[in-house]
Amino acid sequence: MLSPRELEALRRRCALHVSGHAPEIPGAELARTADWCREHGWYADRYGDGELIESFETKVAALLGKPAAAFMVSGTMAQLIALRIWCERAGDRRVAMHPTAHLELHEERAYARLHRLDATLLGPRDRPTLARDLAACPERLAALLIELPAREIGGRLPAWDELEALTALARERGVKLHLDGARLWEAREFYAPKTLADICAHFDSIYVSFYKGIGALAGAMLLGSQDFIAEARIWGSRQGGTLVQMHPFVASAAMRIDAQLAKMPAYRARALALGQALSAIDGLVIDPQPPQVNLFHLHLPAPVAAVAKARDHLAAPEGAWLAQRIGDAQVPGWSTIELYVGDNLLALDDATVVPLYARLLARARAAA
Repeated sequence: MLSPRELEALRRRCALHVSGHAPEIPGAELARTADWCREHGWYADRYGDGELIESFETKVAALLGKPAAAFMVSGTMAQLIALRIWCERAGDRRVAMHPTAHLELHEERAYARLHRLDATLLGPRDRPTLARDLAACPERLAALLIELPAREIGGRLPAWDELEALTALARERGVKLHLDGARLWEAREFYAPKTLADICAHFDSIYVSFYKGIGALAGAMLLGSQDFIAEARIWGSRQGGTLVQMHPFVASAAMRIDAQLAKMPAYRARALALGQALSAIDGLVIDPQPPQVNLFHLHLPAPVAAVAKARDHLAAPEGAWLAQRIGDAQVPGWSTIELYVGDNLLALDDATVVPLYARLLARARAAA
């Protein structure tokens, strides 16, 4: 088995990358960011105070239809702050979230260990949270976290009327709705012609990421009312999030956001076409089918170790990297690959991609 460093070296040697955006040479984004700052005359902020960061916060707040926004160094920090504020205001430390929420699976339960919050995992794992799940919850909740789209279940989204029903019930019960919008930029096309602001109108607070769909170096933003963001800034300082300079992250996001948002319709259209083409491979399951956003899952009838071995064996002779994230599927003995349709797949046609996955599946079955 290859070590993580050997695996990364193998990935970098590949000329063809299917998922995501093309890998860059070291320092390329930093050089672009420096040039962009010089061209536009942007100076560094100091502890989050400066024209660049303030103008970017204003821009994103307007885009999402919220009164105020605060740039934060990570989504983990932003979301914990949002939930802490809602719990303190409600005088109750219980929140609810989907069983596959990032806070539950990938953050070492920081909500409990750092902020002493309690969580109810709401609804079944295999679909988005709906109003009926909240209606069936007997506990008093300060806030409910909703992820749009839900990454761990293939980028699934609730229908618009389901989202409206959930919002109405939450407001009736006095439950604040927080949006995990790590991939909100990708979700908008599913709801078109609804705008990003239309989507965000359902939520009391919103987090968005700038390093995923936007492709920036790092960074996130938390949005809500003026008083909510003022309180969030205090919590950001308490958690060490007010770095002496944040402008590399802010500039990377600010210079990219317009161009990347303009690509989202093309990304989703490519996902729909690719999902249809891949479904012709016998034994490969596309989930969901059709894809709802430009992210979806491939389920393969072979265990993770066999799929990983097949990927590595194909990477060297083919120069093709077919899977970064391989995990266990819900069906025993099956595995799941996440495909994110970005710039790479806009430049690749089905005649190139589909045979590669057919060979991957054949090798995985043989290895199993």
